[in-house]
Amino acid sequence: MRHEVADADALQPQGRQRKDTMTALTLGALGVVFGDIGTSPIYAFREALGQAAADGIVAGEILGVLSLALWALILVVTCKYVLFLMRADNGGEGGVLALMALAQRSTRKRHRLVLLLGAAGAALFYGDGVITPALSVLSAVEGLRTIKGLEHAVSQGTILLITSGILIGLFLMQARGTAIVGRLFGPICLLWFVTIAGIGLIHIADEPAILAALLPHYGVLFMANHGLAGMFVIGAVFLTVTGAEALTADMGHFGARPIRLGWLLIVFPALSLNYLGQGAFALHRLEVAAARGLEFTNQDWFFLMAPGIARIPLVLLATCATVIASQAVITGAYSLTRQAIQLGLLPRLKIRQTSEHAAGQIYLPTITLLLFIGVMILVLGFGSSSAMAAAYGISVSGTMVVTTCLGFLVVRRTWGWGLPLTAAVIVPLLLLDLFFFGANILRVYEGGWVPLLIAFGVGLLIATWVRGRNLLLSIDQSQAIELEELARMLRARPPERVPGMAIFLSSDLEAAPSALLHNLKHNKILHERNLALTINTVNTPAVSAAQRLDMTNIDENFTRAVLNYGFMESPDIPRDLAFALRHGDNKLEPMQTSYFIGRSTLRPSKHSGMPFWQDLLFIFLHRNASDPTDFFRIPPNRVVELGSQTTI
Repeated sequence: MRHEVADADALQPQGRQRKDTMTALTLGALGVVFGDIGTSPIYAFREALGQAAADGIVAGEILGVLSLALWALILVVTCKYVLFLMRADNGGEGGVLALMALAQRSTRKRHRLVLLLGAAGAALFYGDGVITPALSVLSAVEGLRTIKGLEHAVSQGTILLITSGILIGLFLMQARGTAIVGRLFGPICLLWFVTIAGIGLIHIADEPAILAALLPHYGVLFMANHGLAGMFVIGAVFLTVTGAEALTADMGHFGARPIRLGWLLIVFPALSLNYLGQGAFALHRLEVAAARGLEFTNQDWFFLMAPGIARIPLVLLATCATVIASQAVITGAYSLTRQAIQLGLLPRLKIRQTSEHAAGQIYLPTITLLLFIGVMILVLGFGSSSAMAAAYGISVSGTMVVTTCLGFLVVRRTWGWGLPLTAAVIVPLLLLDLFFFGANILRVYEGGWVPLLIAFGVGLLIATWVRGRNLLLSIDQSQAIELEELARMLRARPPERVPGMAIFLSSDLEAAPSALLHNLKHNKILHERNLALTINTVNTPAVSAAQRLDMTNIDENFTRAVLNYGFMESPDIPRDLAFALRHGDNKLEPMQTSYFIGRSTLRPSKHSGMPFWQDLLFIFLHRNASDPTDFFRIPPNRVVELGSQTTI
């Protein structure tokens, strides 16, 4: 009996601990996962209603726009992402590149198609990464104009100055890491969602008729009566679901269940109440204007809903929420870039770990600088959130199309669904995505060309890097000597031996590393122990310690080794080799180990390989890639670089 009581007592704290952990993860997800979509009410309803205001606004248009917004949240976010795509995880990780890796693992014949889809999704994401900080922070600061007494005192130049100062501070903060301030993200966003839900609820009580917008036929009637103009409204309505990709992209940080709980219990109800409140407020203002014979105009409904005394705190809270949303996008760009590097889509970039405890806390100086330049160009170039809103939807809707296509391959190949069932689920989702993408394409001339230009630039870099690496690999393979053949030759005519261990990095598992050949050619020596090491990135997020190292002994002189990493991991060759070789004859002695790295100097060719301009671009990327010593965290004083010249 005492034993049973002890077990029951032991289980109680464990259950509480699991509950506390789930609460903490859900709270954390509010700040990271839902920051982008959670700040959409600041501008989304205003912009959508503005697209319908060309010939005046009537009550049916308010109900129609609101119905479209609410059902976009239901169909795109709840049905597609929360209920469906969050099940298509790759070892707990989500996002477009995680889906690409999962699809690559499940299909071979479509490898190029999968790679193309993944590269397109990644390229479009960077367009979103540039626009989100610019649009969200600028729209929050513009709320200053709704404060009584500041309507005309705050000029557009002042708003741009304040916005620029906030964004400069945000990007400067990246180098120091966000672990400390990150703890405040969840509570601030919880306060944000409670606040916007409360403000909306107050105005719903004033106009309960607005609840009719929950019926989908108001949205259908709106589209049927507005023709082409309705498509422009749909493009603006799509602003309500921007940020939905984060639900899958951040699964690895929080898990699927906390994200689902956060959406269903907090975020979706808060967004719905706020949009309904904005619609009720607009409907009430319309009735008042009609009764007084005044002209009804589209306004900044989000901030005007708040009582005058609460408007300053709301602007400050909105600014904090948009900064958090911007931080989430920047962090997402870092994570996506690391995945792209590991999967071979981009050249190595310098990655700094900003936290000893959180693996996701990284900082990439190059990406930070490029994002900052892009954000500032958008803020100063467009000048207002309304002008910038047209540029927002294309990249996000394009990424959603890519995600759905990759989801088809995963469902069909990995889950093993039959074609009829797969089509029944995927085709409606794809048609919905294409509908939104088509609506946003109509706004290219208004500013939608910006994310397309960014995506094209990133896509060109990815295509050039992938093609150039494959070309370089084929050249190396044509000139290579098999490692087994070299081992036989050296047994017949052994060179002079020196003590210690030599590790030769190579991209080809079968061929003798170029640095080894150069060492034998010029130095005419061979170490006592020689390890030909290849770094392999697998299509899973992480690799266990037991699967980290694969070794094959060739003879008493040579050993072939492969270090396996997941696409979410950052390589650390000395640490992982030392751990894997901590026992036996191959035990790694840091002070007795030298790392040999082959360094190729590339020259362009006008008569072979890629077009000459693409050769020059690839050489630029290759030359400016992060030094392998830094990227693989090899001690610089233990590295020997031996190079050659290659014409591509």
